[in-house]
Amino acid sequence: MTDTTATLLAIRTLAQDYAVLTLQAPAIAGEARPGQFIHVRIPTLEPSRLRRPFSIYDADPATGRIEVLYKAVGLGTHRLSALPVGTALTVLGPIGRPFPLTPEGTPFLVGGGYGVAPLWFLATHLPRKGILFVGGRTAADILETERFREAGWEVRVATQDGSLGTQGLVTAPLDEALAAKPQAELFACGPDGMLRAVGERAITAGLKAWLSLDKRMICGVGACLACVQKVRDADGERLARVCVDGPVFEAREIVW
Repeated sequence: MTDTTATLLAIRTLAQDYAVLTLQAPAIAGEARPGQFIHVRIPTLEPSRLRRPFSIYDADPATGRIEVLYKAVGLGTHRLSALPVGTALTVLGPIGRPFPLTPEGTPFLVGGGYGVAPLWFLATHLPRKGILFVGGRTAADILETERFREAGWEVRVATQDGSLGTQGLVTAPLDEALAAKPQAELFACGPDGMLRAVGERAITAGLKAWLSLDKRMICGVGACLACVQKVRDADGERLARVCVDGPVFEAREIVW
């Protein structure tokens, strides 16, 4: 983990307040693993304001660049979207427990909205292609799927309003795929309800599911205990710190 100064190189605007931020951060790009995140201090806010956590969407050690995909939903992320190119940001990372990279069978990636962010970085590091299942409220919430297709991944989409793909939740196309009883391993990022549903389906099918939890974080380094999640291990149940013990947990570890 490095506390470093990163330079803002570009902001690529997507639909409906979504954006991809590109930073020059060679110390982080060289260490980053799929599933980890960075903690960013927004320079236009008061120094006392909290950093914001962002999943690493992509990282290139050769160029020293990293990307994050996010949605501007509050003061911090709206200020982030308004920063000019060349701005220096204080960034802490990479942080957290990454996804494993040796799946047993076909990788099934499941993303809800901008939960697709760490799944692209994961897709570029897995030893085989698989299926991306992605869901959102509308077509505007379905992000960067063409990038996966161009990389050789099959993509199955669900939207709650039926504006793109299957109408309903992302678990609908996932259920269709699981009905074939595949030898697969699941990797998911999104809201808790989706993660719980994905994990329960994997356990029922006798498959592993690696879930990236999204909890409100303050320090990002495991000191404040604000982002705890109840988990189980060989010694029983305990409280884990999502920022450093996670954010990735296997479905059987999580006590919902």
